[in-house]
Amino acid sequence: MSTTRHSFRHQGQTVYEWDQTLSDVNVYISGVPEGVTGKQLDIVIKPTRVSVGIRETPPYLDKELTEIVKAEESLWTFDPDTRELHIQLCKAEEARVWDCVFVGHQQEQSGDPEGDKKRLMLERFQRDHPGFDFSGAEFTGNVPDPRTFHPGRE
Repeated sequence: MSTTRHSFRHQGQTVYEWDQTLSDVNVYISGVPEGVTGKQLDIVIKPTRVSVGIRETPPYLDKELTEIVKAEESLWTFDPDTRELHIQLCKAEEARVWDCVFVGHQQEQSGDPEGDKKRLMLERFQRDHPGFDFSGAEFTGNVPDPRTFHPGRE
């Protein structure tokens, strides 16, 4: 199931893009300077904070997360051809819909949080019922919370 990337922009520049699945939040930072290698990157992932930088320089990004992650299961990769850094954060609470990645970035991002909720709910249906095709499914009315929705239970 495809995801939709959201952009966080500051002063007209894209700082990072992000998307989410039931279990992960992915952060994409483009434009890592030429000549910088993966070994020179300094990425620190903690349960409530992420820091991104180049060794021996101040971090490019050092922010508190809006939700808790499983730091020991999270990872990062760097593609030297595209100059893109990908940080995969493992959600501590699976299926929780994140409105944004970092504290204070709620107002300055593009994207559709309600669309994320619908997409994650369909991803949950697909995971729980692998023999069915939900690709054309639509919701009428309010979309249930993918974290707490339990059909057939009271």
